[in-house]
Amino acid sequence: MTQLFHDARFLDFGPSNYLPVMAACRTARAEGGKRSALHTQVRLLAPNQPGVYGMLDGDEQLVYVGKAKSLRTRLLSYFRKKGRPRKAGKIINHARSIVWEVVPSEFASLLRELELIRRWRPRWNVQGQPLRRRLTFLCLARGPAPYLFLSRKITSRVQSAFGPITASQNAIDAVRRLNDWFKLRDCPQPQEMIFPDQGDLFPGVRPAGCLRMEIGTCLGPCTGTCDRRDYNAQARGARAFLSGKDLTPLEEMQAEMQAAALAEQFERAAALRDRWTVLTWLAERLARVRKAQAELSFIYPSAGVWYLIHGARVVDAVEAPRDAATRKLAGERIDALYRGRSDLLDSYEHADGMMIVMQWFRKYPAERKKCLTVVQALSEPEA
Repeated sequence: MTQLFHDARFLDFGPSNYLPVMAACRTARAEGGKRSALHTQVRLLAPNQPGVYGMLDGDEQLVYVGKAKSLRTRLLSYFRKKGRPRKAGKIINHARSIVWEVVPSEFASLLRELELIRRWRPRWNVQGQPLRRRLTFLCLARGPAPYLFLSRKITSRVQSAFGPITASQNAIDAVRRLNDWFKLRDCPQPQEMIFPDQGDLFPGVRPAGCLRMEIGTCLGPCTGTCDRRDYNAQARGARAFLSGKDLTPLEEMQAEMQAAALAEQFERAAALRDRWTVLTWLAERLARVRKAQAELSFIYPSAGVWYLIHGARVVDAVEAPRDAATRKLAGERIDALYRGRSDLLDSYEHADGMMIVMQWFRKYPAERKKCLTVVQALSEPEA
C-alpha cells in the first residue's frame, strides 16, 4: 500500500535505523531502455562492496530488494542466462533501472535488506513481508478466562508471549493440544465467560458453548460452574510450561503413554504419543529461542559500527568510538538501551530481526568472540 498512489520518481531507499545517526545513505543508479545498456552501466559502476540493491520497473516502482557481499558480482549474475535462477530472470526482465547502496558490512546488508522490504513492500519479495513471513508468537490472552493462541503481533490483549516460532501445522496442533491439556477455553471472543463468584443476577448452570467440556478438555468457564481460581491456576500452569519452568506435563504424558501401551490400549497410546511429540517439538523450539535471547545480548563491533544487540535483536547502531566525543555518545546510547530493559519483542518484525542475528552468529561463530559486554564497552580504553 505504500506505493499505491506513488507517482514521483524513485530517488533513494530512505534513512536507516541500522546505521549510526551521522552516517549517510547514498544511493547510486544504473538505468537504460535495453538490458544491454543496463548491463554495461552495472559493469562500469557497481562496486565490489557489500550493500543492498533494488530493481525498478518502467513505472519507477520498486519491485525487488536484495542484499550482496559484493554488489558488482551479485548484480552481474542477473545478466547471465546460464545457471541463473528462474526468479532472477523474471526480475531482470521487469527491471528498467537498478539502484544500490553501499553499507559497511555483510551483516549490515542483512539488516538493511529487511528494513527496506518492510518499508517498500516490493511485490517480488517474500521474506520479511507481513502475512508472508511464516513466524508467529504463542500468546496467553488476558482475562477473564485466559487461553492460548497464535499471533504475528503482540497486542494489549496478551499477558504473556513466547517465541517466535515457525507458523507451521505443528504450531497450530501444539496450541490446540496445550489448551486441551490445561483445559483452557479456545472459543471465539464473543463467548461470554461466567464465574460463580461474579454474583450473576440469574445464577445457575448455563449450557456449554461447545463439546469440549463434555469430553473433559475444557473447564467450561462459559457455564458458570468453573471456579475462577481453578481456571487461573491452569493458565499459570500453561505459562510455566511455555516459559520452561515446569515441563512435568511431558513427563506425565510419557508415563500415561507407556502405561497405555503396557495395557495394550494402543489407540490411546498412539494419541498420547502424537500429543507428546508435538509438545516436545514446541518445548525444544521455545528453549532454543530463550537460549538465544539470554546469550545474544552484547555489543557487536563490525566495520566501524557498534551494533547494540539485546535479546537476539539489533536495537540500535552507533559509530565505533574513536575519541572522547564519540565514546560519550556511544556510552549514553548503551546505558539507555541496556539498563532496565528486558523484553523488547512486540511484533513479527522483531521476530525477523531475531532470526537474522541468530543465524548470523550460528553461521559465523568466530564473530561472537569480537563482541563486547556492556561493562567492556563502557570502560575507558587503556592509555
